[in-house]
Amino acid sequence: MKVSVIMVSYNMCKVLRQSLAALHRSVQNMDAEIILVDNSSDDHTVETITNEFPEVKITTANGGLSHCVNQGISMAKGEYVLFLSPDALTKKETISKAVDFMDSHAPAGGLSVRMLNMDGNYMPASKKTLPRRWVTLFKLTGLLKQFSKSRLSEHYIGRHNDEFDTTETDVLHDRFMLIRRSVMDTVGLLDERFDRYGANIDLSYRIRLAGFRNYYFPKTYIINLQYNRSGKFSWANLKSFYGAMFIFAVKYIFRLPALRVKPLQALYPAYELKG
Repeated sequence: MKVSVIMVSYNMCKVLRQSLAALHRSVQNMDAEIILVDNSSDDHTVETITNEFPEVKITTANGGLSHCVNQGISMAKGEYVLFLSPDALTKKETISKAVDFMDSHAPAGGLSVRMLNMDGNYMPASKKTLPRRWVTLFKLTGLLKQFSKSRLSEHYIGRHNDEFDTTETDVLHDRFMLIRRSVMDTVGLLDERFDRYGANIDLSYRIRLAGFRNYYFPKTYIINLQYNRSGKFSWANLKSFYGAMFIFAVKYIFRLPALRVKPLQALYPAYELKG
């Protein structure tokens, strides 16, 4: 099987139906499977999706986002794993073009694509970079200085603002992350200590630490429906955001990550970008 699409939903049945309808068209000519992990929804998601999209493999979970994604990965059989947000609309060739790029770029570990809002406008967040507060964390802990020759030392708002430039990226955007399954087998699953925030940063970091490259691929796109953005500045969200920063610092600053790869010193060349 070529690609396994994993989606995690919590009380998003209405928008999920739109996303799955678009996704069905995107993979209908591919050797693909769609795995939906429903996180204990009470809006009849499981019943509705079972009836309307019988090809979707559905499982239920009760935990954080990373836990749910990992449960989906345990079911996946594809050469590639695609983490797709349930409020993202894919176009007909979105996934096939992304997979073709990965097939032709062996050093690529992961890929994200261009995002448009509902008005069709480019979203600069497509070229995901570390949030400014994370940059501050890296400076305070010395990690930024430690990797001064890497992309980590550049301006995180992104020097290359052209939305159509294919470039390497520090962080894969969590709304569309296409990752080689063999890379996942090397770097490990999502760290379930990261709940709402930080899991994609941590995974992207581990992919680069293992010597692979992450890419922003703009030759195709998704439409971001921006579902349920209320509560962005709620106490729970803020606690989760800053908690993720603390977890990351403890994991990588105060002790080395446990990875099944070469010693950290031997992997420094993975951070050197040519030209």
